[in-house]
Amino acid sequence: MVKDKTYIPPYHETHPSETEGENRGLKNRHIQLIAIAGTIGTGLFMGAGKSISLTGPSILLVYLFIGGLMFVLLRAIGSMLYMDPSQHSFLSFVFRYIGPRTGYFIQWTYWLVVIFMAMAELTAIGSYLQYWLPNVPLWVTEPLILVVLFGLNTLNAKFFGETEFWFGMIKIIAIGAMILTAIILLVTHFDYNSVQHYTSTSTGKAVTMHAVGSASLSNIFSGFSLFPNGGMNFIASFQMVMFAFVAMEFIGMTAAETANPRPTLKKAIHQIPYRILIFYIGALLAIMSIITWHDIPADASPFVMVFQLIGVTWAASLVNFVVLTSASSALNSALFSTSRNLYSLSVSNGDKALKPFTKLSKNGIPLNALIFTALLIFLTPFITLIPGVANAFVAVTAIATNLFLIVYVVTLITYLRYRRSPEFVGEVFKTPWILIPVTIVFFILIFLSLFFFKDTAGPAIGAVIWVIVFGLVSFFRKPALETEKA
Repeated sequence: MVKDKTYIPPYHETHPSETEGENRGLKNRHIQLIAIAGTIGTGLFMGAGKSISLTGPSILLVYLFIGGLMFVLLRAIGSMLYMDPSQHSFLSFVFRYIGPRTGYFIQWTYWLVVIFMAMAELTAIGSYLQYWLPNVPLWVTEPLILVVLFGLNTLNAKFFGETEFWFGMIKIIAIGAMILTAIILLVTHFDYNSVQHYTSTSTGKAVTMHAVGSASLSNIFSGFSLFPNGGMNFIASFQMVMFAFVAMEFIGMTAAETANPRPTLKKAIHQIPYRILIFYIGALLAIMSIITWHDIPADASPFVMVFQLIGVTWAASLVNFVVLTSASSALNSALFSTSRNLYSLSVSNGDKALKPFTKLSKNGIPLNALIFTALLIFLTPFITLIPGVANAFVAVTAIATNLFLIVYVVTLITYLRYRRSPEFVGEVFKTPWILIPVTIVFFILIFLSLFFFKDTAGPAIGAVIWVIVFGLVSFFRKPALETEKA
């Protein structure tokens, strides 16, 4: 990618009414709860057992470290959006500060990444629903869920905000209940000797185990070791935790939909460290203080185990409901994000083929972009019904997830270009300059670590192939805006 001098005008220069807030339907309470819930992924509820089994209590340090990297990334995104909150996508700044070719590459890449993420979430929703509706096929339940969420996204940003508000509330209540349970059990020195029943998340089979112990902070800190299962498992945990945090950047896009985006964005990003501490570190501390980490199986949800210990016999149903809402929240956010990204890409790029996606509805919704992306996601239940194609779909989804790291690196490079531009008027989110290149280096190292593990090497290679092939296409492509000038 080479820097191109073509200047992409800010969105507000051609759409001043949006800047004035006429169609911005999200309220401050929506953004604050979306920001809180946006840091909580399905991986925490279902994948905490796997991450704890890799490296024990030192997983807390990994979450803190990766959380710190994401905080730096979001401060960089926040700085650019604060300067021009009229942008519907933070990736619009790639066009402005690096150039149309890189902007074209990175925005299409991100759009496709989120499309595949949405497809994966829709598949997850179908599997969670089958817990209660085992005889209803996926091709029935998945389209119904998609239609409902699509309908909510067409109405107004406010309806998206309300949906996310209540989805987020469910996740927050679940984690709050876990932390409160841990505090009560610690204070009462709770002893347990019970039989645990759970369904393996890897095989889908019923498993029974005998759990014996007592709630105590010594379960975490007694005999603490940084590498209890070896250095390679410690490194492997970085990948898992990293992908638990992806999509936190949606906060920036939702803040752009408020009547007062600057103060809302500032507050949402400043509070991210507290949210990571409370909801991730707090939840993991709660789990490991109740159950000795050696006894937490990798293929089970620790949330189910903890609630079963205190006599909640319907714990599996409770957690299934929480992860169902979590996946629905992710799909809802993906619809919101992809439609804004496609709209932004269409406005910035100027291609005639993309012109239909530049139109906004009376509610300020990029409706054509939303319809197109929803139709692509609608293919999910039919793709997953074809055995050979289904396996390829899983692989492509894994490749797409890895591309988040590429997007993050380019975003940070964009921010460095912004700092050297005339539009840089000082830091709203004061971030020491050195933290940006340090964060870039660690994102690259996490990506490189993917090549050293059997489960992640293939998708990592696929991500590199995408970067090379589509990167060359983007590089040699004549940007539409340049063509018009010529």
